[in-house]
Amino acid sequence: MALREIIRIDEDLCNGCGNCVTGCHEGALEVIGGKAKLVRESFCDGLGACIGTCPTGALTIEKRDANEFDEAAVAATMAAAAAPKPATHGGGCLGAAARTFGPAQGHGGGCPGSMQRQLQPTATEAPAGLVPSQLAQWPIQLHLVHPLAPQFQGGHLLVAADCTAFAFGAFHSEFLKGKALVIACPKLDDDEGYLEKLIDLFTDAKPASVTVARMEVPCCGGLVRLVTEARDRAESTLKIEEVIVGVEGGIVGHRMF
Repeated sequence: MALREIIRIDEDLCNGCGNCVTGCHEGALEVIGGKAKLVRESFCDGLGACIGTCPTGALTIEKRDANEFDEAAVAATMAAAAAPKPATHGGGCLGAAARTFGPAQGHGGGCPGSMQRQLQPTATEAPAGLVPSQLAQWPIQLHLVHPLAPQFQGGHLLVAADCTAFAFGAFHSEFLKGKALVIACPKLDDDEGYLEKLIDLFTDAKPASVTVARMEVPCCGGLVRLVTEARDRAESTLKIEEVIVGVEGGIVGHRMF
C-alpha cells in the first residue's frame, strides 16, 4: 500500500452511463448494479482521464492509501483482452457478452485507401439478393475524413459507431441514404484527435443535420458525448438526433438533444 492519488466515485451522483469505463484505458472501472465501481485499485494510474467523460461530476481524484499502480499487470490484461475470446463471458463491458442471434437480416496519410473521393450511391434496383449501397464518399473513418471535403459542406452528417452497420440490417436504406458518413468506435479506437475533428466538422462544414447512430451498450455512449461536446465547443445550436441500435438488431431508443 502507498499514499497516492486515485479515483473516487460518488455513487449518489453516478447515473451508471458507463462513459467512465470507456474513458479508463487501463480497465480499472466497471458498471456494477447500475453504478460505476473502482474494481481494480492497482489498475488506476490516478491521472484522471476518466473524469472528463462523466456527465454528472461523480468522479474526482483523492489522495489515500491504495495499492500501487501495476503497469505490467495492466499491459498483460490489455494484451489478453485483445486475444480471441471463447463464446462465453462472465463480466466487464456489457457489449462483449456472447449472444446468439436469429437469421441475418442483411449488412451493410500516405495510404492510397485514405484518398478522398466521392462515390455515386446506387440509384437503380439491385439484382435480386443484393442490397444497393448508399455510401456517397470515401474515406469514412473519423481519423481520415477531411472537414473541408465537399460532401460534408452543409450536408446531412451521420456519425455511426462501427457495430451499427452490422447489427442493423437496414443501415444503408434507413440511416445512410442521403448522408455523409463518419464511423468510430469510442471503446477500442485511439480517440485522440476525435474531438478536434468533430469540432472542425461543426465549424467548417456547418452540417444541415447530425445523426448519431450507436449501440445500446454503455461504452457506446462515449460517441454521443464526443459529438455533443464538439457541438457545444463549436458554439453550434444544431439539434442532434441520437438513434440507439439494440444488439439483436432493432432500434431501441431515439431522442433529440
